[in-house]
Amino acid sequence: MFGLGTTELIIILVLVMIVFGAGKLPSVGGALGKGLRNFKDGVKEGNEESEKDPDKIDGNGQDKES
Repeated sequence: MFGLGTTELIIILVLVMIVFGAGKLPSVGGALGKGLRNFKDGVKEGNEESEKDPDKIDGNGQDKES
């Protein structure tokens, strides 16, 4: 996984716990998960739009008709 071993993951986890504290860790994880889910949905939505009618969208992601 990205070239990280067990030791590196443990060190990262300890640093995150020091910075955010054990009490806020679940809320930080939840916010990160929601952000990733929204990003995936946005990418999927953008791909679906471009597949529907590629002539309608210019290189800037803006509709040509607008």
